[in-house]
Amino acid sequence: MPDDAHVLHTRIDASAEGRFGLAGVLANMCWLMGAALLAALPVVAWTRMAKRWRRNMDVSDDPEYVATLASLSEASVRRHFNPYTDIDWDAPEFAVSSNDPRWVLSPTDPLGRHPWYRAQPLEKQIEIGLWRQANTAKITLQLESILIRGLMNYTFWVPNGSPEYRYCTHETIEECNHGMMFQELVNRIGVDVPGMPRWLRWISPVLPLYAGPLPGTFFFGVLAGELPIHNMQKSMLREDTSSHPIMEKVMAIHVAEEARHISFADQFLTKRVPQMVRRSRFALSLYVPIVMRVLCHAIVVPSRSFFRKFDIPRSVRKELFFNAPDSRQALRHMYGDVRMLCDDVGLMNPPALLIWRICKINGQPSRYRGEPQRAHLPSPATAA
Repeated sequence: MPDDAHVLHTRIDASAEGRFGLAGVLANMCWLMGAALLAALPVVAWTRMAKRWRRNMDVSDDPEYVATLASLSEASVRRHFNPYTDIDWDAPEFAVSSNDPRWVLSPTDPLGRHPWYRAQPLEKQIEIGLWRQANTAKITLQLESILIRGLMNYTFWVPNGSPEYRYCTHETIEECNHGMMFQELVNRIGVDVPGMPRWLRWISPVLPLYAGPLPGTFFFGVLAGELPIHNMQKSMLREDTSSHPIMEKVMAIHVAEEARHISFADQFLTKRVPQMVRRSRFALSLYVPIVMRVLCHAIVVPSRSFFRKFDIPRSVRKELFFNAPDSRQALRHMYGDVRMLCDDVGLMNPPALLIWRICKINGQPSRYRGEPQRAHLPSPATAA
């Protein structure tokens, strides 16, 4: 029994010597230093990224960009609109009636030029037109809300004296006016519409948070949301057919100011993207065509409840958006300016070109921003 106790004490002493001896202390110090180094690496990487991010936010070294921002800001002061002083909502010609044939969808709308829609009774065409126009207005004001929150998030971080702060605040004010204008239009039409798809409404509180740390990601998303609506409204204003006066007034105001906002996003990305590190530019090049296609689908294609509400056949729904040749051509043309921008800032690498093709929005870049569509859309008679 004493021998067993002696052996036990000997083992404990040996264990203690191994644990607390010089070798054990050195091993523990190496382990702690390694753990501290691993913990410090993300902090160092984040600090370097934050410094680079802060450095890129200083635009004083680019006089051309500063002059562009000054010009855009002065234009916002010189020419701006207020939805309750520039639109007489109670004017008789702006009254909304459920039997007004001017609410029939025009041929620029994929559904409006489809033979199935043209074959419906006038009352149903008007009812569908009212829902479609109201839902587009609702989507627009929801997108404006995301943009407003993102711009305010971005301006929170810009340094003192930055001309970006002034212009972004001007644009925020204009987008607030647009939101009120489109909500008033929805209220006047009197149709309870959901606007964006449910999944996009759910994630909308998160999207503006990207504007601060990842402004390139956010502003490409802004273009993805603004361009489809901007192009549709320009096409409607260029038509020979007359839309309802209230729609024409709202669209004219929105197109005039939205052109300035798109110009800023274009100039911002032209300035910022080349300054990004290579791996970030590569990731952004893959992101751009995906976000363009996803948001275009969410904006242009109505919800399934719309097709059920108006008993639109499933075959029509499948053919309607982006499956017909003219719809595919319109989709490709919609992002010609974005392809030009991506080409200018070096985002058109082979993997990115493949994704543009998979998303079916590939094609030639625009020769200049806002280049009009050369191919004429088919008339209803031709489409039939």
